[in-house]
Amino acid sequence: MPNRRLILKSAAIAAAATLPAGRGPARESQPNYYLGNAPQPGLFKHSAGKDVLDQIRFCADQGFTAFEYNGLPNETPVMQEKIGKLLSDNEMQMGVFVAYGSFDKPTFARPDDASTAEIMAAMKDAVDVARRVGAKWCTVVPGSVDQQHPDSKWNKYGGRRLAEGYQTANVIDMLRRCSEIFEPHDLVMVLEPLNWYANHGGVFLQRSDQAYAICRAVNSPSCKILFDIYHQQITEGNLIENIDACWSEIAYFQTGDNPGRKEPYTGEINYQGVFNHLRERGFKGVIGMEHGNSVKGIEGEQKVIAAYRKADRV
Repeated sequence: MPNRRLILKSAAIAAAATLPAGRGPARESQPNYYLGNAPQPGLFKHSAGKDVLDQIRFCADQGFTAFEYNGLPNETPVMQEKIGKLLSDNEMQMGVFVAYGSFDKPTFARPDDASTAEIMAAMKDAVDVARRVGAKWCTVVPGSVDQQHPDSKWNKYGGRRLAEGYQTANVIDMLRRCSEIFEPHDLVMVLEPLNWYANHGGVFLQRSDQAYAICRAVNSPSCKILFDIYHQQITEGNLIENIDACWSEIAYFQTGDNPGRKEPYTGEINYQGVFNHLRERGFKGVIGMEHGNSVKGIEGEQKVIAAYRKADRV
């Protein structure tokens, strides 16, 4: 199947094309973004419709060169293959999907036989999903901190709370086992530090320096950092210096402004400054647009596009 974007551009279509009734302007001749900004399903549902394949086509027409889908493992293998083919036809990169995410149990910090089997199975499944869609990266959230206490009746694990050092050692050991599964397939799990204050209180991984130290200890090309700009603005701020400090271990970025977790320029983050810095450093990967829209409907979706055009301006 020919690349529909390239056909349109080679024909030198000057006027914006028009989508079927009920869908917003396609603007099919829009140039590609410099950075690999990757919308998620639902971000342009009013413009493109509910079908994820139509949403990918719309994103391609707007100049996006990547697409991110956290919930990809929930799609059927047939649908995953369709998504992979469509992305390939439009010369788009597949962004992350969530291979494993635990937020309220110490599955990495205090693993047991059942949680370990669950994690290993999820890693093996992720290899199959990645192969179907041509993915290079998948997200892993390594559980919560160990909050056990002998007097906590609700605690089904039993025993005293492990000291932080032992928890960290357990996390590193588990990630090494995951890396052994991914390395032969050139698949990279990206560890996402999350903020405790607005979204994910109690998760084990919170800070960029913590993620950096863990990745260095795991010492595998299949274990890197997902630097979520929204989460790290809340947790630690000082974005550009922290990005530089752990640059060698960062494989992926995600966006969202703060407060509110909407598109750039709805909060306090200077996204043009951050994006300029990523360009200057030669970042060639994907930046997942993991946020909501500040305005509903097609108008809000055009506002998202305009925000990324402004942030991505050379």
